[in-house]
Amino acid sequence: MHILVINCGSSSLKADLLDPENGKRASTARAQRLGAPGCSLVVDGQPVEMGGTEHLHALDAAIVALLQKLPPGSSLAGVGHRVVHGGEGFSEPTRLDADSIQAIDDLSNLAPLHNPPALAGIRAAMELIQNVPHVAVFDTAFHGTLPRRARAYALPTSLSEKHGIRRYGFHGTSHQYVARAVAAHLRADLRDLKIITCHLGNGCSVAAVEGGRSVETSMGMTPLEGLVMGTRSGDLDAGVLLHLMRAEGLDVDELDTLLNRESGLSGLSGVGNDLRDIEARAADGDEGCRLAIQVFAHRLRKYVGAYAAVMGGVDAIAFCGGIGENSALMRHRVCQRLDFLGAQLDEDRNRDASVGDGCPVAQISAGTSRVQLLAVATDEAREIARQVAALVDGRDQVGESSGIPIAVSARHVHLTEEMIQRLFGEGHTLTPYREISQPGQFACEEKVNLIGPKRQIDGVRIIGPARPGNQIEISRTDEFTLGLDAPVRNSGDVQSSPGITLEGPLGRVQLDEGVICARRHIHMPPDDAVRFGVEDRDVVEVAVASEGRDLVFGDVLVRVSPKYVLEMHIDTDEANAAELSTGQEGLLMGTGSSALLRRRRAT
Repeated sequence: MHILVINCGSSSLKADLLDPENGKRASTARAQRLGAPGCSLVVDGQPVEMGGTEHLHALDAAIVALLQKLPPGSSLAGVGHRVVHGGEGFSEPTRLDADSIQAIDDLSNLAPLHNPPALAGIRAAMELIQNVPHVAVFDTAFHGTLPRRARAYALPTSLSEKHGIRRYGFHGTSHQYVARAVAAHLRADLRDLKIITCHLGNGCSVAAVEGGRSVETSMGMTPLEGLVMGTRSGDLDAGVLLHLMRAEGLDVDELDTLLNRESGLSGLSGVGNDLRDIEARAADGDEGCRLAIQVFAHRLRKYVGAYAAVMGGVDAIAFCGGIGENSALMRHRVCQRLDFLGAQLDEDRNRDASVGDGCPVAQISAGTSRVQLLAVATDEAREIARQVAALVDGRDQVGESSGIPIAVSARHVHLTEEMIQRLFGEGHTLTPYREISQPGQFACEEKVNLIGPKRQIDGVRIIGPARPGNQIEISRTDEFTLGLDAPVRNSGDVQSSPGITLEGPLGRVQLDEGVICARRHIHMPPDDAVRFGVEDRDVVEVAVASEGRDLVFGDVLVRVSPKYVLEMHIDTDEANAAELSTGQEGLLMGTGSSALLRRRRAT
C-alpha cells in the first residue's frame, strides 16, 4: 500500500508518495511560487514542466510523475490532504465528499491563509484521481482532547458560542507523531508518559501531551497565538493592538499583515525570519538579532515550565521542526535553568545531535537527567499517511452495532486495607450493602466524609473490596464544592492528583493524593471485545439518544477483562447534562486498530 499525501500552501505544493508503515518515500514533489511568474515544480530533485502556473497545473504534472514511481506490485490506496483548521466539527480524519468539502470551506474564515489553498488542492486532486478515497487530516484534530479550561477564552460565553471562538491548537500531526516517537525511543508505554513537544520552525507551537492526549497547546483559535515565530508575533497584549489601530490608523487588514507577516523573529531582528541568518549576525554583534534569539528562547522556556506545572511533572521534552531539529544554540538556550525539573542538558550531545533518515531521535540530555531531552525528526506526511491508511483499510469500523448499557456512577471511594483499619478500627471488614454490576465488587455499608479546602461532602460510600491504592472519584460539581482541582484520569492513575482529608468513625486521615474525576469508560469482557472489534485501552465514541437530544460521547476508554460485564460508566454531571439515566443504552461508533479516527489507542 502507498498513500499520496498532499499539502497545499497559498503559493506552494508538497506531495509525498510513501509507504505508511515505514515512511519510505517512493517519490516526492515540491512546487514554489504558484500563481506567479517564475513558479517551478521539482520531482525527486528534477525540474518538471507544469504547463501553467496554478495549483491544478502543478498537481496534474506532479501526480503523473509521482504515480510513475509506484513500486512494482504496489497500488495507490488513498490520498491524504493536510487541512489546517477543522473547527469543532472535525476531530478525526474524514472522507471527503461534497458535504465535508463545504464544511471545510465554511471554516475558511478561521484560517484564511491555510484552508482556501488546501481546498484548491483537494478539488484539483479529486478531479485528477477519482478511483481512490480522498481523506482530510486536520492539524487541529489531535488537540480535540483539550479540556474545557484549556479551550476557553475569558470572553462572554454567548459571544464565544455565536462565533465559534475557542482555542483549537495546530501542528497536531507533528505533535502526535513526535509523542509516539519519544515513547518508542524510551521503550515506554505512551499512556504512562508526560511529554512536552516543541514544534519549532517558521511556525512554532508547544504541546503538553499527557497519557497520549493533548491537554494544552500554545496556538489558539488561529496559528497566531503562543510562541514567537518566523513572522508571527505570538502572544501579545490585546491592548497593544487597540493602541496601534488608534495611533497608527491601522485597519483590520493592515493589522493582520503586521501580526502575521511582519512580526516575530523578522520584526525583532530586522533582517528576516531565517534563524540561521539571525544566529550568524548575533554572533557578529547585531543587537536586534540577539534580542530576537533571547525573546524566542525566553517565551519557549516559559511555556515549558508552565506545561510541566499543568501536567504535574514531565518525563521528556522533545524538540522538532527546522529550528528544533537543527539549532543546537536554541535548544541550549531553552534548556537553561530547567534543572529544577530534573532536566539536564549534555552540551556535547546537544552540539553533535543530528536527526533524520536512520536516526529519528537523538538524546541530548545528560545520563543523570531525570527528564529526557530529545531532538526528534518529525514527519507530518508519514503521520497523515498512517491515519489515511487506517481509514481506507476499514479499521474505523466496528464489528457489532448492538447497544451498550449505560451506568451512572455517583461519587465513591476505594480504600486500601490499611486505610480501612485506620478509619474504622483494627480488624474491621467492609460490610456489603448491595452488589454492583461488576462481578466481585459491592457497595458498602461504610461511608466516609470528604473534607476539602473549601467545604466537605458527608456520607460518601465505599466500594469494596479493598484495593491496592486509595482513590476518590468525584464529579466536576464535587470539585467546586470541595475546592479541589481534580484531573480527569483512568482509574488507578492518581499520581500528582490532589489529596484530601477522609473522616471515619475513628477520626481523620490526610491523603497526599488520590482524588480524580474518572474518565468515561466501558467495561467489556473479552468475548464482547471480539464481537465489537475492539481491544483493551482502545478509545471509542458512543452515540446515545435521550429525551429531546442525540449526542456522542467522545474519548471513551475501553477496558477489557474477564472480570467485567458489558457496561459504560459516566459520572452524574455527564448523565445530567445528557439527560440520561442508568439502564439506557449507547451505540458504539467507529473504531480502528492503530489509534486513529474514532478509536485512538489510549497510549
